Amino acid sequence: MNPDEDGPKRTLTARVVKVLVHHRQERGMSLEPHASRCVQAGDVHELVTTDHTENAGGARIDRVAFLGFAEFDRGGVLDRGDRLWIGDRFVGTVLGFDACHFPNHYNVLIHAEKPLSGRDLGLRPEAELSFTQPPPPLEVTHVLSGELAPGVQQQAP
Repeated sequence: MNPDEDGPKRTLTARVVKVLVHHRQERGMSLEPHASRCVQAGDVHELVTTDHTENAGGARIDRVAFLGFAEFDRGGVLDRGDRLWIGDRFVGTVLGFDACHFPNHYNVLIHAEKPLSGRDLGLRPEAELSFTQPPPPLEVTHVLSGELAPGVQQQAP
């Protein structure tokens, strides 16, 4: 998220349509240079976890585990840094997108502490997923000066 350019957005929700269970150590995916991708209602995309952290366009992604395919409920925008949740369980953050299967679908790469598959997480068809926008970072000047960040109100003691 770039707080100088990105305003608030809706949470995207999706449902698992197929669980995947495999891991790969040398997958060879390549990150798209784009930090965001639009999705439409009904789009189905593949969700893949990785412990890679490099997010520059063209970065090679080898260590992966496949969560599954998910159908999006409504249109919206997926951004690098968005948080993926399975119900109330945090999975990881969007690292980027691989388009090796596009226009059929994108691989949405999710950075996690370690690659986990749909089986590893106990995913089932129809499980509800959500992609949430991370909160904007606090500015250090506000923290150090004791001032409140813009839009933050102090609660009464």
